[in-house]
Amino acid sequence: MPEYLEKTYWWAYTHPNAVKVFERQWLVNLILWGNFSKLRDLALSDMGTPIHGQVLQVACVYGNFTEHVVRRLAPDAHLSVIDVAPVQIANLHEKLGHQPQVSILQQDSSALQFADASQDTVVVFFLLHEQPLDVRRKTVAEALRVTKPGGKLVFVDYHQPRASNPFRYIMVPILTTLEPFAMDLWSGQITDWLPEDYPVTKVEKQTYFGGLYQKVMITR
Repeated sequence: MPEYLEKTYWWAYTHPNAVKVFERQWLVNLILWGNFSKLRDLALSDMGTPIHGQVLQVACVYGNFTEHVVRRLAPDAHLSVIDVAPVQIANLHEKLGHQPQVSILQQDSSALQFADASQDTVVVFFLLHEQPLDVRRKTVAEALRVTKPGGKLVFVDYHQPRASNPFRYIMVPILTTLEPFAMDLWSGQITDWLPEDYPVTKVEKQTYFGGLYQKVMITR
């Protein structure tokens, strides 16, 4: 288990009781100020309707994100979901039950055990803000490495809100106290962490809720 995760996020992701507290759809929606469903559907839209081929979800997600991915899978698609925390792996198994098109694997996002260019679609939903800079760089690089040329890589995460957004001032104490790595996403761009080894052909970025959230879709 990564030291930063145990030290910083034990209360949310690694403690056995974390799932009992946070695995509630209304709560994850509240944490995102009512935007969970919108952001989920924006990511799904970029992934395709239906979603074809080999699909990788990097990290488990509280709420019904994965269930909605599964519902969109085409007959030829297979979804792999990875997470480094055994508690999260067990929770997702319980949520999904047996799904023949899904594999749930314990892996570290910064050292994925997938071949180069093996995934048609990769999605990283609200993970980067939970990682220190060195781990985040590796996660972005690994996600890009395993994406096929012409494939899609979708990130959804926090973003620096506009000065006119009142949530800007509410979120600063929340993030600095509970999500100490999240402020990096206010001062930098996800594209800043892309490695030079794997060139991309297109980057599309949109922000939402007064700039507090962003979706970045990269075509390799």
